[in-house]
Amino acid sequence: MLKRLLFFLLLLAVLGAGAMWWSVGRPYQGFTKEAIVDIPPGTSTAGMAKMLQQAGVLQADWQFLAARALQSKARLQAGEYRFDRPMSPLDVFEKIARGDVFYYELRIPEGAHMFDIADAVEQLGFIKRDDFLTAARNPAVIRDLDPAATSLEGYLFPSTYRLTRRTTPAQLVHLMTDQFRKAWKQAGGTGSADVHRVVTLASLVEKETAVPEERPRVASVYANRLRLGMRMDCDPTVIYAAILDNRYKGTIYRSDLENPHPYNTYVHSGLPPGPIANPGLASLQAALRPADTAYLFFVAKPDGSGGHVFSESIGAHNAAVQAYRRGSATETAR
Repeated sequence: MLKRLLFFLLLLAVLGAGAMWWSVGRPYQGFTKEAIVDIPPGTSTAGMAKMLQQAGVLQADWQFLAARALQSKARLQAGEYRFDRPMSPLDVFEKIARGDVFYYELRIPEGAHMFDIADAVEQLGFIKRDDFLTAARNPAVIRDLDPAATSLEGYLFPSTYRLTRRTTPAQLVHLMTDQFRKAWKQAGGTGSADVHRVVTLASLVEKETAVPEERPRVASVYANRLRLGMRMDCDPTVIYAAILDNRYKGTIYRSDLENPHPYNTYVHSGLPPGPIANPGLASLQAALRPADTAYLFFVAKPDGSGGHVFSESIGAHNAAVQAYRRGSATETAR
């Protein structure tokens, strides 16, 4: 009799364990659509279970509690979690225990200025454009490297960043300036370099050409002009001045070229007061080490390649400009 009772109890235990495993080990077949579950810090296991059940990730909240019973020592982590396929309660539990949170990707291209970045940030849906710009206009986090900085323009390094909904504008600009510091070292920047001057020059180079091998030559043109006291005559600085004045319409007008704004290098000699965009690694390297040339001018090639014709004299430059205009007219006629 005792043996039968023990066998019966063992059978119940086995069946119970099997039922438990069946409940927590099978993907939820009632899962119908992607769910994002944002678990705040301090949420209890029961609170998580209820949120997951209400989001349609689990059939019942007790299943998550059962998974907790099987892994009592696991530490569950707050954060935003994305569920895009049916998962078992045990897999859901382990995902949260791993801290496998959902990240938003912010991709910043080389040459983007802080207003471009603010637009991209706002599209993520959890940081407002103006809040980002407020953080980007505060140069405190880069002042040790560039005491002359008036904003973080130039130091918001172009890269891909992984963010969560809890990322603040201040945290984001810290991420971006930290990445700049790494790139600055990689480019060969040293403590003796005039960071403000180099980054400002690099921003002009970045905006003038997308052809990597041309960047040292473009940098040499501006370095030569600076040495000779010539104006930079850089169109992107004119555009940036118009952006700062909130009046850029996509075209440079004569009034823009005559605008006395400090960033207009058609009016003011030397480099603009600060960077006009955020340069990538290649432009930083070019600004640190311009090519050894006598070039003073460059103009776009008419073939649409993105390349430029470089000239040492105004005569050669004017001829290149005429060739560009003829080529552009031919392309338009087609």
